[in-house]
Amino acid sequence: MLRTSELEYELPEDRIAVEPASPRDSARLMAVSRASGAIVEHAAVRDLAKFLRAGDVLVFNTTKVVPARLMGKREDTGGAVEGLFLSRELDGSGERWTALLRAKKVRPGMRFALEDRLGQSSGVVLEAIAPVEGEAGAWVVSVENPSGGDALERAGHTPLPPYILKAREHAHLQGDEKADRARYQTVYADRPGSVAAPTAGLHFTVPLLAELERIGVERVDVTLHVGTGTFRPVEVSVVEQHPMHSEWCSASRESVRRVVQAKGEQRRVIAVGTTSARTLESFGAVFQSLRGSGVSESEAIERLPDHLETSLLVTPGYEWRWVSGMMTNFHLPRSTLLAMVGAFLPGEGLSTLRGLYSTAIRDGYRFYSYGDAMLIL
Repeated sequence: MLRTSELEYELPEDRIAVEPASPRDSARLMAVSRASGAIVEHAAVRDLAKFLRAGDVLVFNTTKVVPARLMGKREDTGGAVEGLFLSRELDGSGERWTALLRAKKVRPGMRFALEDRLGQSSGVVLEAIAPVEGEAGAWVVSVENPSGGDALERAGHTPLPPYILKAREHAHLQGDEKADRARYQTVYADRPGSVAAPTAGLHFTVPLLAELERIGVERVDVTLHVGTGTFRPVEVSVVEQHPMHSEWCSASRESVRRVVQAKGEQRRVIAVGTTSARTLESFGAVFQSLRGSGVSESEAIERLPDHLETSLLVTPGYEWRWVSGMMTNFHLPRSTLLAMVGAFLPGEGLSTLRGLYSTAIRDGYRFYSYGDAMLIL
């Protein structure tokens, strides 16, 4: 069992990146040996090719961040409301969203006029219908959008994590919505559905991807739509008792076939980010179960579902199925992401990870979503 206290560390606020590196691949990269947990080299993401070799498989999460942050005012009092879009559905009564709402005493029938990215009226109005059971602050809302088109694109803002917004505020920095909308998105994003970016992928540029292809690094794409639960702090004393969130993920049979082939040929499968790792390990568990029932490798691949709802929690002691390398950003304390990365390191993995984080803090690495990266091979 993992004590939540082992996921604690102190981070000075000035180490929180409030803007991404520019260009993207100029972000710093701490290369770490998975076997020893020692730092191999301090480099930059643009140097990735020196750590990879022909036949390596890089696995990317192609999810696309939607403009999920909501800002507006109550129609009756003009009081401010902030929110986060979670999901949508269409039925006979029109479009409905599930959204987190932060306003004074939300009640059924309360109406909120949303503002566009310029702070002007978007024309989109939400009406609270009913709270979502078991999800604090979440409501089902009806959507009025008389101008037509995509209401979320019209009224939504880039869903930057609260810690970036707070750090900017403390530093008296003004955000740029247009710039954030472009930068808080991977260059290969193509499947809308996330309310947060798969941040390790933010470092890649088109030229860097082309260079890796040129040296023989194979690319495989999967999708996991990142939800708010990914960043929810662990609030119980034992991590395994944390109510793990569920996220939608998918991997094509071709992607699975290529990963299985690489593993069979003892080539490295390197997850770009914890979301790619979570997807791989979730499909790997289903694949392993099918193989254990006696079916052939090819039949197991054919029997895999197109998508899964994964609630996988990875803590030290976990037996990795498919992932043999990982590129990841520096994560929040008390997070399940920190537990996953600790599980990827040898021995007392979290103790090793805290040591690496201490070095990163001392050496000026930038943390969290817009921050620098670590490569564990």
